[in-house]
Amino acid sequence: MVMETAICGRVALSPHQIFQPQPGDKKPRQKQWTNRNALMAMSIAGSGKGGGLLEKPVIEKTTPGRESEFDLRKSRKMSPPYRVMLHNDNFNKREYVVQVLMKVIPGMTVDNAVNIMQEAHHNGLAVVIICAQADAEEHCTQLRGNGLLSSIEPASGGC
Repeated sequence: MVMETAICGRVALSPHQIFQPQPGDKKPRQKQWTNRNALMAMSIAGSGKGGGLLEKPVIEKTTPGRESEFDLRKSRKMSPPYRVMLHNDNFNKREYVVQVLMKVIPGMTVDNAVNIMQEAHHNGLAVVIICAQADAEEHCTQLRGNGLLSSIEPASGGC
């Protein structure tokens, strides 16, 4: 087995220096590494080709009590789905309902908006979108803010 020199930060250390502290060292280097917030991976044994420069890993900092963006995305994907429902009303014109649906719901096409509007008009109720509860509440609030009758319900009770 060929031993290589490992590079930590910008100081070159041999495997002998890393795992066998010198007399006079205040702390063994191995112990210093375990006390750091993040451990750095390094190659000690290899095929004999040169080692690389280790970069300090990027660690996402979050404020206590706040979730990171990744955690929010993950929780929204895992939260139970909700239906945003559009109720028929006798006040808004059909064209206006289509415009509001396209404005409020991301990715809503004219064809989908027309179909949803028609279904609500004929059946009294239509499913606008199925999404996470937080998103459903936001969409419902925006639809209501634009004068449409809207509600949400859990999507788990049948399709």
